[in-house]
Amino acid sequence: MSKSRFSKDQMKAWRRDGAVVIPDFFTPEEVAAVVADFEAVFGKPEHAGEELNKKGEGVVGRFHPSQFKDIQPIPIDCSPALNLIGVHPALIAFAKQALETDDVRVYQCQSWAKFTGDSDYDQPFHTDFSNHTLTVPSEDAAKNSITILCYFSDVTDAHGAMHFVTRPDANSVGADPELSLSRDPVVHAKLQTDLVPLTRSSASTAGTAIPYTIDIYHRGTNLTAPKGHRYALMTCFRKAHDDAIQFTAWAFHHTKPWQKIFENATTEQLAVFGVPRPGDPFWTETTIARAQMRYPGWDLTPYRKALAKKKPAKRKAAARKNARRVMPAKRKVARKAAKRKRAA
Repeated sequence: MSKSRFSKDQMKAWRRDGAVVIPDFFTPEEVAAVVADFEAVFGKPEHAGEELNKKGEGVVGRFHPSQFKDIQPIPIDCSPALNLIGVHPALIAFAKQALETDDVRVYQCQSWAKFTGDSDYDQPFHTDFSNHTLTVPSEDAAKNSITILCYFSDVTDAHGAMHFVTRPDANSVGADPELSLSRDPVVHAKLQTDLVPLTRSSASTAGTAIPYTIDIYHRGTNLTAPKGHRYALMTCFRKAHDDAIQFTAWAFHHTKPWQKIFENATTEQLAVFGVPRPGDPFWTETTIARAQMRYPGWDLTPYRKALAKKKPAKRKAAARKNARRVMPAKRKVARKAAKRKRAA
């Protein structure tokens, strides 16, 4: 990409606030292709109905299984557009810069369709660290992970825009992220009450990306627009060797249509799933042949070329090693010959 899809100021805002809304992150063409997949996978949005409200008086929101029924993790049986948008080069670039590393892994990536009336989507304010790590978030955002919520439909507050509270605002009322672990209903109620006045909306147009961290308070909101819908995708990145952060074990889902990924992704996109890059010692003639058998449509040319380049280098290294073994022997023979000559 010749032009970055995010600015230095937006990166600074993410570091300072823990979340930032970046409109026009994706092109209209990319959005249109993803929308076509959403409609093919989840159905046209015409089936949406009227607002459903199941909350009690004064309740900000509650979690309910129906809120999550239209989540589908990748890979999905549709075109490459939806399958690969979560590992778009620009998203990977943002994650690398945010986490201050040149090697990241995608550990969660899922599409999420919401339709008015299918659920009361209002959730309480919460943080994500409790189901992304067995420890706690670091005060240094670069040592955590990054979630990026992407909109592929125009999302107003009537269409379920995510609401969030910036880190400085949460700190101003003593709402540290660990408070989200409390089971005390009094503590929970006070937390919700304190955060509501500090709410910011992520409402924006299709093609928007909203990166946020696992320590940020946020919540899903209800769809109130008649026959409304929201098409979104969540993708999460961590540093390559940060085993404290995890969610999806990709190989556990080996029966899903992974050929959709392997046949269309770049080597760098595959790398964020943990596939060794071309030139890695893992790749040999045997492993390449086995990979080709598993994914017949995968173009392994970059891996073969990298292996071919390594072969001459290996031969030269072997020749140098052999020369180091041979030369001392030759010198020893020469010394003996010289000694015999002097004795004669």
